[in-house]
Amino acid sequence: MTTIVGLAGSLRKASFNAGLLRAAKELAPAGVALQIESIRGIPLYDGDEEAAHGLPETVKALKDKIAAADGLLIVTPEYNNSMPGVFKNAIDWLTRPANDVKRVFGGKRVGLIGATPSGWGTLLSQASWLVVLRNIGAQHWSGGRLAVSKAGELFDAGGDLKDEAARAQLKTYMEGFAAFLGPVPEK
Repeated sequence: MTTIVGLAGSLRKASFNAGLLRAAKELAPAGVALQIESIRGIPLYDGDEEAAHGLPETVKALKDKIAAADGLLIVTPEYNNSMPGVFKNAIDWLTRPANDVKRVFGGKRVGLIGATPSGWGTLLSQASWLVVLRNIGAQHWSGGRLAVSKAGELFDAGGDLKDEAARAQLKTYMEGFAAFLGPVPEK
């Protein structure tokens, strides 16, 4: 079984991106388990706090889940033509301490998708994530792209993806990302 950890970069209950992540889980191909995790509860990064108390338990647990997974699916909103601060903050914590970055992200295969109410999709947010992913040693899958625009028309009031064309695109994306991850070797 191929395992993917999925993270949505919004804290809203009816977030389009959390809905996109739930739909990705539903549409993942056979043999792929997408485990939805959350950035909720990760405090603002503070180096003094880290030095005094170490990593928060929420961060430690999420780091271990990402490290154990075959892939990571980042589902990013776009705020002011870039990545959301709360999501970047979570990744900043997940890369602490610096000597543990390779264990968690080194060579980790990462998919990058997102949804936004704007007409441009999340292309600028996704582009800003590329610099971060390169810096932490992750391997971005560039064989597919999914930047959902006009999300307000495609999701219902609860944040679930209702548009069949968008669901079909997401299914194709997940199939491609799963193929990029490849079969999991027998242990």
